[in-house]
Amino acid sequence: MARFLYILLVIVLFGVLIAIHEFGHFFTAKLLGVKVNEFAIGMGPVLWQSRKGKDEPWDNKEETLYSLRLFPIGGYCAMEGEDEDTGDPRAFTRQRGWKKVVILCAGAFMNFLLGLVIMVALSLGMSEVSAPVISGFMDGFSLEGESGLMVGDRILEIDGHAVWLNNDAFLYLDRNDGMSGVDLVVERDGQRIVLDDFPMTRAIEMEENGRILKKFGITIGQIEKLTIPGRVRYGFLQTIDFVRIVWVSLGDLVAGRVPVSELSGVVGVVDVVSEMGTQVQVEAKSALAGIMNVLSMMALIAVNLAVMNMLPIPALDGGRIFFVLLNGLIYAVARRRIPEKYEGYVHAGAFVVLLALMAVVALHDVWKIFV
Repeated sequence: MARFLYILLVIVLFGVLIAIHEFGHFFTAKLLGVKVNEFAIGMGPVLWQSRKGKDEPWDNKEETLYSLRLFPIGGYCAMEGEDEDTGDPRAFTRQRGWKKVVILCAGAFMNFLLGLVIMVALSLGMSEVSAPVISGFMDGFSLEGESGLMVGDRILEIDGHAVWLNNDAFLYLDRNDGMSGVDLVVERDGQRIVLDDFPMTRAIEMEENGRILKKFGITIGQIEKLTIPGRVRYGFLQTIDFVRIVWVSLGDLVAGRVPVSELSGVVGVVDVVSEMGTQVQVEAKSALAGIMNVLSMMALIAVNLAVMNMLPIPALDGGRIFFVLLNGLIYAVARRRIPEKYEGYVHAGAFVVLLALMAVVALHDVWKIFV
């Protein structure tokens, strides 16, 4: 029963993510004077609808249809003339380039803002956090001392990457090959200490259960109390960190460090999150703990959607922004623009490819669940 409730919760939250994304487009379109034909919450059959807005002299009817639809899996903002010039002076295609960019960016911004709000809200319930501070060394670690590392050193950078949270330290140490040294920047007694090509290599550690781990020989993590401003800051840094995690994951995927088979879609996410929530509830005997875990995962997904949607891929908002900028460049040089119908063909074709990819990933997720 609990697993079913978590699955239902994730589905609803996915719908919220999409609806908030579309609200970003809707709000900025209205703000900048672009005509919106319909703004819908949900998909499928209409449960309720109302048309509000001023009468327009060129169409003699009220402007925007607001609708609530049966399935809570998203929504949409249908602007006049999104893909072709309809002759309406308030159509999207007739707007200045900067207006188009603002409207197209607004959806991703709302997703990021949602992730930020969730993480700050969760952080407000925390009283302490584990900070990226060196708390100890393994037996035999030979680089301890004033010219090396000391207990209490706060790690600021690893291999050129800023370390804000404890997880950052683990992430970037794990990405180091453990053979050619590590570039470190630490803070000690208020002073910034730079350790370039620090000869820290991986050491083998045997756990009690027989598991073999390869570590750099340091223990990271020191409990620090959080003030109210500190909690807000921690939530903000977690959200920014999510952006970095998405970029790192994309880089690994492009570079081939992560196989394409590791991709997961909505089905996979629903399964993982529902298992996560159920496990936390069983271990902590608290449904609230499970829900908080799910919300944290959803914040990551919200930020993920924001970043992915800004990629310059046709059919995505980032792809549409790319065409706006490209058209601006072409017009500045040759006083011409790419015909709207050809741009529409590109977006339509890319949308079909994306749908096919989503279908393949969904089938793969189902296969992993049942096999």
